[in-house]
Amino acid sequence: MVKVKVKNLVKLLFLVVTSTTLVLFSSYWRSPVIALPPPEDIPEEILRTQIIIEGRSPIDGRFLTAAEYAQLEVQLQQAPPPKLDPKIRDQIFLLRIRKTLLQFFPFLNI
Repeated sequence: MVKVKVKNLVKLLFLVVTSTTLVLFSSYWRSPVIALPPPEDIPEEILRTQIIIEGRSPIDGRFLTAAEYAQLEVQLQQAPPPKLDPKIRDQIFLLRIRKTLLQFFPFLNI
């Protein structure tokens, strides 16, 4: 009786190992190479040598030329944007803490 159980266990183990091996090898058999970047990507070496002549507005994110960006920087230094109310700033801080805690402890549901 024990020999039959051992034989069946060995057969089952052999079946599991061979089927797992076959599934793993067949899944990688014709998989495309994903280590290379797509051909339309510009290499980083070329991007590092390019001179950036446009920027984004820190206010609304729209594209600006270098002259417009410099002019906006001068305007922001002369009259900085208004500060948030401290109560609103505290609420935003607490919401960010809550979001971080929920990422680590999703079961809290605060």
